[in-house]
Amino acid sequence: MQAAADGFAERGYDGTRVADIAAAAGVSNGALYAHFGSKAELLVAALRAHGPRLLATLFAAEPDRPIADLLVDVGRRLPHRREAAGYLIVEALVAARRDQDVALPMRDYIGERADWLAGLVHVGQAAGELDTTLSPDALAHLCLLLAMGSALITPDLHAVNDEEWTSLLTRIVGALAPTDTTAPTGAPQ
Repeated sequence: MQAAADGFAERGYDGTRVADIAAAAGVSNGALYAHFGSKAELLVAALRAHGPRLLATLFAAEPDRPIADLLVDVGRRLPHRREAAGYLIVEALVAARRDQDVALPMRDYIGERADWLAGLVHVGQAAGELDTTLSPDALAHLCLLLAMGSALITPDLHAVNDEEWTSLLTRIVGALAPTDTTAPTGAPQ
């Protein structure tokens, strides 16, 4: 999986041959095809194995941490340079636009990520941290768009001040909190 992730991240989907991945991994083409039916399956498997999982890792490490804090923490890291495998998602998305063999497994992969994020939103809503009127699917979609967009707009293309970015994220995530409906009409909330 590491050889596949490195190859796709470095040369892109179209520029990487299964033979190159097999050689880098020290296995035969047949050995790869015994486990993966196509180059597209290999790409998505590499993404699953080596794609960024920061939010899941942070959540597993601190399951009682407020979801809003996790969202801000992960969001703060988005504008920073990633390891090569962090850009694998870009190669996979570009390949999915051009190749139907990649599009189907990528649709499944993105759907799994969206479902996981929507589940996290449900947890935040059940804990009273996030507004229950918000669509978990829409919020998950927004998070995916931000994360994937950050892989496209790298720091060398457009840098953003960390303090200003954190301030903006804090305000956005704060707007996701439940509104106080217990205050009397006309009273400050």
